[in-house]
Order: sequence, then C-alpha cells, then structure tokens
Amino acid sequence: MLLAQQAADLAPIGQGLVYGLAAIGPGIGIGYIAAAAIEASARQPELAGQSRTTMFLGSAFTEALALLGFVLFFLI
Repeated sequence: MLLAQQAADLAPIGQGLVYGLAAIGPGIGIGYIAAAAIEASARQPELAGQSRTTMFLGSAFTEALALLGFVLFFLI
C-alpha cells in the first residue's frame, strides 16, 4: 500500500519528465530544418518554393514525435 501511494505521488513528476524529454528532440529537429531551409533558399533562391514545401513536410513529421510524447504524457 505504501509503495502504491509513492507511485501515485511520483506520477506527475514522471508525466512532466516524459513530455519534457519528448519535446527536446522535435524542438532541436525543427530548428535544424528551418536553418537548412533558410540556407538552401540563400544558396539557390530559384528553388525557395520547393525547399519551403520540403521544410513544412519535415516539420510536420518532426512535430508528430512531439505529439507521441504528449500521448505518453496522458498514458502514464
């Protein structure tokens, strides 16, 4: 009974850690994606539209990882 109470008391800390750690990776990834898109459009301005489309696609896939962390936040 005491162990179950301790687990219930530590659950919010675990939830915060899960979502916090799950948000670090996508945050860094989106930063890299944006930096690469800006660099690509600076090097070849005529392909800016194509690199922007690729940037949005990469950002969407990277954000999906953050959403998975958000789901795990509720499952714990």
